[in-house]
Amino acid sequence: MQRNLSTPIDEMKLPIKVEARTGDTSAAKRARQRTSPPHVLMTTPEQLALLISHPKAELMFGSLRRVVLDELHALVTNKRGELLSLGLARLATLAPEMRITALSATVARPDLLQEWIAQPNLDRPTDLLRMVGGAPPELAILETEERLPWAGHSAKYAHHELLDIIRAHKTTLLFVNTRSQAEMLFSGLWDINEEMLPIALHHGSLSVEQRRKVEAAMADGRLKAVVCTSTLDLGIDWGDVDLVVQIGAPKGSSRMLQRIGRANHRLDDASKALLVPSNRFEVLECEAAVEAVAEGHQDSEDPQPGGYDVLAQHVLGGMACAAPFFADDLYVEVLRAWPFRDLPRGQFNRVLEFVATGGYALQAYERYARLRQTEDGMWRIANPKVAQQYRLNIGTIVEEPMIKVRLVRGRGQKTGRTTGPIGAGGRVLGEMEEYFFGQMTIGDTFIFGGEIVAFEGMKDNEAYVSRAFSKDPKIPTYGGSRFPLSTYLAERVRRIMDSPDEWSKMPDQVSDWLRLQRDISVMPRRDSLLVETFPRGTQYYMVCYPFEGRLAHQTLGMLLTRRLERMRARPLGFVASEYSLAIWGLGNLSALIRTDRLSLDELFDEDMLGDDLESWLDESALMKRTFRNCAVIAGLIERRHPGKEKTGRQITMSSDLIYDVLYAHEPDHILIQATRHDAARGLLDIGRLGQMLTRIRHHIVHKPLERVSPLAVPILLDIGREIIHGEGRESAMAEAADELIREALGEK
Repeated sequence: MQRNLSTPIDEMKLPIKVEARTGDTSAAKRARQRTSPPHVLMTTPEQLALLISHPKAELMFGSLRRVVLDELHALVTNKRGELLSLGLARLATLAPEMRITALSATVARPDLLQEWIAQPNLDRPTDLLRMVGGAPPELAILETEERLPWAGHSAKYAHHELLDIIRAHKTTLLFVNTRSQAEMLFSGLWDINEEMLPIALHHGSLSVEQRRKVEAAMADGRLKAVVCTSTLDLGIDWGDVDLVVQIGAPKGSSRMLQRIGRANHRLDDASKALLVPSNRFEVLECEAAVEAVAEGHQDSEDPQPGGYDVLAQHVLGGMACAAPFFADDLYVEVLRAWPFRDLPRGQFNRVLEFVATGGYALQAYERYARLRQTEDGMWRIANPKVAQQYRLNIGTIVEEPMIKVRLVRGRGQKTGRTTGPIGAGGRVLGEMEEYFFGQMTIGDTFIFGGEIVAFEGMKDNEAYVSRAFSKDPKIPTYGGSRFPLSTYLAERVRRIMDSPDEWSKMPDQVSDWLRLQRDISVMPRRDSLLVETFPRGTQYYMVCYPFEGRLAHQTLGMLLTRRLERMRARPLGFVASEYSLAIWGLGNLSALIRTDRLSLDELFDEDMLGDDLESWLDESALMKRTFRNCAVIAGLIERRHPGKEKTGRQITMSSDLIYDVLYAHEPDHILIQATRHDAARGLLDIGRLGQMLTRIRHHIVHKPLERVSPLAVPILLDIGREIIHGEGRESAMAEAADELIREALGEK
C-alpha cells in the first residue's frame, strides 16, 4: 500500500510524505513519527493503540482529518477490531473533525459496518456507497482422472496437474487454509519440479525478511507461483496474477471471493480461480462455493460485542498511560465504540476496578495495583513502570509461545544421531510453536520454509537446525486455528446431498459414492439429522451428519459422550470432522435405541447446553487455556519485560495459578466472564450448536445397519489413525479406505 501511494506521489513531485508503521518499524523511526508525523501514515490497530498511549497523543492527532479502514470486514469480527474501535473512539475525542472511511468488497451486512464506523461520530451522517459493475469472476473445480481421497487435506493426488497449471499461466497464487498444508504442498511441488520453475512459499511463521523477499520477487514478476495462506488474502494487487487456486474447500463464499480478487486485479477483467478439493466431502463443499460465488452471495461474519479483556487493556493504555482521566468521561467515550455501545455502567466499573486493583480476590497483591485515584477523583497510573510494561505487552494477538528457528552448520548425521559441536552463526528462518520442539529429538528432520532441516538442539528461545536430506521428514503442525465452515455453505452442502438431481454435476466417483450410500443406508436430509448405528469388530458405532463444522461437532461429541456415559452406553471416544461426528463404545447402540432404553430426541436435546456444558467446562483444561489468553490481553500476565521474555511454560503456570484463585474465591470475576464468553464463541461454537439442535428437534432419522455405511468411511478413517509421514501416508489411507468400502458392500 505504501508503494502504491508513494509511486504516483513521487512521479508528480507532490510535497506529501507517506510512511508505514508496523511492529517491524525501527524504534528511532517510530519515535520520530510521534513528534514529526507524516501526512499519510499506514499502520495497524496495535500501533494505533501504542500511539494514543503516549502523553503527546493529542499533539500528534489533534489535526487528524481522515481515517481510512481497508478490508474492514476482516477486523470487526475479532479482538483486533475491538481494540481498533476503542482507538477510533479515542481519536474522535482528540480530533473532533476526523472523518472515517471504510472499504470492504466481501461483507454480508454493509448496514452493520456502516453503524460500526458511524459510532465514534454519531452526530454526523454516514453514507453507504455500493459499487456496481465489474466483470464477474470465473470459478471452476479441478477435473481430474486421479482417484479422489476419502479423507485428509494434502491434495497430493493433484500435484502433477497443479504443476501443469502453473506452467500454463503467467503467475499463480495457490491458497491453502493452514501453514502445515502450505509446507506440504510446497514440498510436494518442488519434488516434481524438474524444470525448476520459480515457486515460492509465504506464510506467517516465516521470517519477515523471507516474506518481504517473496513479495518483492512477486511484484517484479520473477515468480511463476506462490504457495500461501491467509497472509496474502488481503491488500495484494499484483496485476500479473492471472489465476488463483484454492487447495481444499474454501469454508466460506466471502473468503473465496476475497481470494479470487487477488487475480487480474483490474475492474473490467474477470478474476479466474480454480478449486482443488482435498477429499470427497470437499467436492460437495466446493460445488456449494461455486454456486454461492455465481450468485454473489456473501457469508462474512457479523461484528460481535466487545470483550472485557480488550476494554481493560484500553483503559490502562489508551487512557491512563496517556493522561489521568475521570471515570465518567471515559465511560461516555467507550460507548462511542460500536462493540461496547451497550456496555452497562456496572460492568464498566468492574473493569475499571480490575485494572486498578486486580479485583476483589487479587487486590491484596501490590503487583496488581496499576491505577490510583487522586483526591479529585481522577485515575492515574500507579508508577511509570506500568506504562513501560503496557507498551511492551500491547495487542490482542496471543499465539502459542514461539521459538526462533535458526539455521546453523550441522554436526553431521550418523545413523540418525548427531555428533560434534553445533556450528555458530546462521540466519533466522522464522518461528515455530514451542510445543513442536518438545516432541523432537536431536537428528529428527522436518520441513520448514520449504526445505528439509535437521533438529540440532535448543538454547533459550532458539531452536538450531541444519540443512539435511531425508525421505521421511515430519510435517510441522501449527497451533493456528482452522477456518470454520460457514453456516451458509453448510446449508448448501445439505441441500446438494438432499437433491439427487444435482449429483450429476460432480465427478463420477463422488456421485457413485452418494448413490451407494442411498442404496445401502439413507441420505442425510436438508432439514433433519441422520444418525447411523452399526457394529464393527468388538465395538459399536454411532455416526451422525450435522454438517455444522469441526468446532460445533467437537463440542457436540464431548457433550454426547458424557450423556451416553450416564445412560450406561459405555462410550470409549469420538472423532469429529467438518461434516460428521462418530462415537464408538462397548454398548450396543442399535439395541439400546430399538428397546427405547436410549432416546435420540433426549440425547440430542438442547438442554445439553445447560448443566452438561457447565460441568464439562469446569472439568476441562479448555477454560484454563482460554483464561490464559484473556489474562495476557487484559495485562494481568505480562509476556515481556525489559530485556527478557517469559517462556510459554512460565505464562501457563502463572495463569493456571491465578485461574484457580479466582475460580475458588471470585467465580464471577470479570476475566472469568470474559473467558466463558470467548470459550463459547471461539472454541466451542455454542451459538451454532444451539441453532443446530433447535433445527433437528423431532427431526432425527435413525438408520440401524449391520456394517459401516459408505458415507461413514471418511470419518472412520480418522479413528485411531496412526500418524504416518512421507510417501507411505497416502497409500496407507487409500488401503484403509478400500477395506472399509469392501466392508460396507459386504465383501469381507
